[in-house]
Amino acid sequence: MTGTLTGRGILITRPAHQAGPLAALIHAAGGRPVIFPTLEILDPVDPQPLLDALARLERYDLAIFISPNAVTRVMERMAGRRAWPAGLRVAAIGKGGVRELERHGIHDVIAPQRSFDSERLLEMPQLQGVSGQRVLILRGDGGRELLGDTLAARGAQVDYVACYRRARPQTDPAPLLQAWAHDGVHAMVVTSSEGLRNLFVMLGKAGESLLQRTPLLVPHPRIAAVARELGCREVIETAPGDDGLIAGLLQQFAAK
Repeated sequence: MTGTLTGRGILITRPAHQAGPLAALIHAAGGRPVIFPTLEILDPVDPQPLLDALARLERYDLAIFISPNAVTRVMERMAGRRAWPAGLRVAAIGKGGVRELERHGIHDVIAPQRSFDSERLLEMPQLQGVSGQRVLILRGDGGRELLGDTLAARGAQVDYVACYRRARPQTDPAPLLQAWAHDGVHAMVVTSSEGLRNLFVMLGKAGESLLQRTPLLVPHPRIAAVARELGCREVIETAPGDDGLIAGLLQQFAAK
């Protein structure tokens, strides 16, 4: 780290329990993390489908975790009840999910090494010959169907189970707007399209112009497209992961 974020306030919109690692990297680079979660992770309204699926894990050939939150919620439900079946293969979308699985003792995870999304996971050889296999997709409530639809088209039997639900926090935006007014926010980091939409709703008309003119760093083209739809004028696509976001921030402010 060269410290080129010195004096820069960087808005982080991740759920509160996931903001720490990125905030630490920003601090190490000399910046000041401004944490304002735009997503809250809650238990599913009905946890029984998840409990039923976890009781029948042996019937599946592959379990796919869509996010680190899915891993966390599954392992919380399994704690003290049962162990992960030794023969059940595991896949994850990104590095965060892989790290969380490894933290719980699950290794040899199938995961893409770049551009962490369903498209890249579907390109992996382990997900090609799945005809006749049973696949369990563990995710939040709702979301894209591309992964399951593609695997079903390849002959797999796919079950979706919601491990958690996402909600928009009921947070007073006044302190953040005041910080912005006093030149305390110089860039934003958003890692979820839903979180970005929530940010616009949470700040309302009072914050719309601030959001649209502040540099926004995102790790995926889909989020960038949503940002442009919402009127953001300076959208910077970075490499995936926290390292990619930090590199993008350092480059953004290197010459300023």
